[in-house]
Amino acid sequence: MVSAHNTDGSAPRRPALQVRYELITLGDELLLGLTANGHLTFIGAQLGRRGALLRRNVTITDEADAIAAQFRESWARADVIITTGGLGPTCDDRTRDVVAEVLGQKLIFNAAIKQAIEERFARHGRKMTDNNLKQAYVFERGEVLNNPNGTAPGLWAEQDGKVLVMLPGPPNELQPMFVDQVVPRLAARGLLLEREAYVQLRTAGVGESALETKLQPIFDRVGPALSVAFCAHQGAVDCRVSSPSGALTTSDLEAVAGECATLLGDDFMCYGHDSLARVCAELLRGQEKKLAVVETATGGLLANAFTEVCGACKFFAGGVVCCSNDAKMQLLGVPECLLLQHGAVSDEAAVAMATGAAETLGADYALAVTGFAGAAETGASPGANAVGTIFIALFSPAGVWSKKLSYPGPRPTVKVRAVNAALDWLRRELLRAHRGEATPTRRIGVMQ
Repeated sequence: MVSAHNTDGSAPRRPALQVRYELITLGDELLLGLTANGHLTFIGAQLGRRGALLRRNVTITDEADAIAAQFRESWARADVIITTGGLGPTCDDRTRDVVAEVLGQKLIFNAAIKQAIEERFARHGRKMTDNNLKQAYVFERGEVLNNPNGTAPGLWAEQDGKVLVMLPGPPNELQPMFVDQVVPRLAARGLLLEREAYVQLRTAGVGESALETKLQPIFDRVGPALSVAFCAHQGAVDCRVSSPSGALTTSDLEAVAGECATLLGDDFMCYGHDSLARVCAELLRGQEKKLAVVETATGGLLANAFTEVCGACKFFAGGVVCCSNDAKMQLLGVPECLLLQHGAVSDEAAVAMATGAAETLGADYALAVTGFAGAAETGASPGANAVGTIFIALFSPAGVWSKKLSYPGPRPTVKVRAVNAALDWLRRELLRAHRGEATPTRRIGVMQ
């Protein structure tokens, strides 16, 4: 706990790792499982990047008594309390009123917020109902966090040597507010580091245990001043290097990370937090090439990965989802005889689909994904084309190739793994092209 506070009541400067952060996520929809608690993973990750550990997250109902009890508990033990949800206009949005009462804060009407809400409704051609004015009440001794993507502003208060941050529940509102407004404020008060607390390498195509084994000689040589952590995701494994004692400078950590990246070769994807699709996008932009995709088993997930990247039209020609043979023939020019002879889930079909996508959409590169993602797939069998069998094809200026993969598991897992495999293959091919290296004549193999 904070033992003292500044004369103005604000929180004193303390090392970020010593600051106790607690998160209260509110909403019956979270407890009923109707909405995933993405706020925990997002806020926890953002704090961790700046050297702070989220000590606890409690999810509670929208009931006033539950809000009051939990807030009193967190306020008594934490230095920074973050709440999410319950700031909207409806009867179950009680967080603002309850917390104000617990803190002894008076709520005052803010005319500027009223005007902003009215203007937002007018821009969308909607009539504002009176209950929206509830969102214009703010702490008398506090600050407003502007919400450019919604009507409920966030609230910031410093009292008793502590910091309170109250944010609206919708992720598209909360996340930019947290990154653009909350993090800089916390950093300015010495409650977060000014920059990331570690250097992160993101890798693809190598497992967590194999990654540690490969990099361990570097870590051993650097010594105990270096702290290493690994985190496995779908399609990537992160390695974070830091020095909690401060014995290693940022330049030292960057040098260690650079040595690791060199040792990993093409298994090294990027520094930081970029996705596979974003890395591929930057490589395509750098080489002034365009990509097309065609999908059956992944149902548009591959195209979505690229359209999530800002400015996708600069490198992404388009995508086609064609599950029926007729669609493959009509949209991509896949020969009917090929489908009859080899089947729609085959090495040959994948190659024809990728070629057809590149030619139809005028792209330099094309990815095709076909396969049996789920148990109900017609044509799947316990033999060569069991459930989880995926064929990926890659069309490039140097030629077209395919590979066969086997991903046992539920349909959503198979789909995500297939997308990541296709992205990583494209990434490696773009790296080879950038270096001017020849591409192997054929790639067919089963990847577990």
